[in-house]
Amino acid sequence: MTLQVLAVVPALYDTSPGQRFRLEQWERFLLERGIEITYSPFETVELREVLYSPGNAGRKVAAVLSGLNRRRSEISNVRDFDLVYVFREAAILGPAFFERRIAASGVPMIFDFDDAVFVAYRSPSNGYLSYLKFPSKTETIIRLSSHVIAGNAYLADYARGFNSNVTIIPTTIDTDVYRESIEYSERETPVIGWSGSFSTIQHLDTVRGVFQELAKRHRFKLRVIGTDQYSIPGVETETLKWNARTEVEDLRAMDIGIMPLPNDDWSKGKCGLKALQYMALGIPTVCSPVGVNTEIIQENENGLIAGSCEEWIDKLSRLIIDSSLRSRLGAAGKATVESGYSAQVQAPRVAELFEKVVEKKTIVTNGKI
Repeated sequence: MTLQVLAVVPALYDTSPGQRFRLEQWERFLLERGIEITYSPFETVELREVLYSPGNAGRKVAAVLSGLNRRRSEISNVRDFDLVYVFREAAILGPAFFERRIAASGVPMIFDFDDAVFVAYRSPSNGYLSYLKFPSKTETIIRLSSHVIAGNAYLADYARGFNSNVTIIPTTIDTDVYRESIEYSERETPVIGWSGSFSTIQHLDTVRGVFQELAKRHRFKLRVIGTDQYSIPGVETETLKWNARTEVEDLRAMDIGIMPLPNDDWSKGKCGLKALQYMALGIPTVCSPVGVNTEIIQENENGLIAGSCEEWIDKLSRLIIDSSLRSRLGAAGKATVESGYSAQVQAPRVAELFEKVVEKKTIVTNGKI
């Protein structure tokens, strides 16, 4: 029997890292279990074009209002589905209006979140709209949900304050796509790489001084993926816009991957996606000791953890000069992803959860419990 799932998501298909490395990546495995996904994104092409660029206040407001109207219409058909999956929020602004309507329909709802969306956060590109985000609505959505999927233990602990039905499913990597192809000793100039977006470039800024000092001691190149405008005086830097079609190949050019994070409540909710991408390709990884990073990485076993500037300089220096260390940590990191953070391992757990939530609702509806 086919299970029909309405995926209420914020972004267009194949454009948002959270969606891509969670439900979108699990979709082919779910389909094998007879679970069909129908996507209902809040974004449109027009909204996406203006939302992540500075200015255009009038166009942004008009596009958001259009999205709200479209969402209202789509939610009215929710009873055509066996299950509703909400990723982060049904609307990028405002209170939990649509989630309340879904819950009132009687169709079971699963809420999935991979960021600390309950923490107030000011977007670098949409500061004024950030005040309309209503982060407190996360509590309401969790209370309304039949089940909650959390990307890590920090998020799960928050969710359990409002709903006892919580399961941790980490962000995953499709290891059929992310295949190791690293030659650890061939490049004359090692490449240290970071991948992110306009909104997270501020994290890379926290280690600018590290790279300037490192450049005085070693020859290396810094590769920045996610923007075409970034430079550090005294550091050889190349930049690339993010491109879904070339993402894996762009990452493969790295000899060392980094994930610096500030130690704040928002960052504690991160699910380690950058680190997992590097590790899946066998790229030795250095991370800040924030949130799930210290669960994914065991120091000097499958990666390195760096807190202070001195630790960043020391550990990056070790990796630059020692190709055997890069090889050992890269291989161990890849094994970590394959055993616990791959879509192949976690997607069957998601399928089982979807089936159980629908089954429970069916039993209750039939009056058997």
